[in-house]
Amino acid sequence: QVELLESGGGSVQAGGSLRVSCAASGYTSNSPCMGWFRQVPGKEREGVAGYTEDGGTWYAESVKGRFTISKDNAKNTLVLQMDALKPEDTAMYYCAARKTTMDCPPFWATLNAEWYYYWGQGTQVTVSS
Repeated sequence: QVELLESGGGSVQAGGSLRVSCAASGYTSNSPCMGWFRQVPGKEREGVAGYTEDGGTWYAESVKGRFTISKDNAKNTLVLQMDALKPEDTAMYYCAARKTTMDCPPFWATLNAEWYYYWGQGTQVTVSS
């Protein structure tokens, strides 16, 4: 059974940095394609960063230049480094993964939640002004 476990959330002042990680377990073959999403109560889940089918990365415009996604395929671990954080980055951050039989999405779908099959429980990130 596949499980995604996020860690590393917390509280920080605006301009600070946080690093959130996601450990995927239960995969028996290829490393899955994974991405990061976030959600604020009362709003739809928003794609933050992910990988595209050609091996590149894709970011939401609101986080470009401030967030960096990285992965360790050997450990099935995904990391999101968040710098220059703003109060509007406050949200629950979720890790998502596709099935191992699936390639990463094309760039125009990388941040679409419907393209992901497994979800973690989330980790809270709070940025104060």
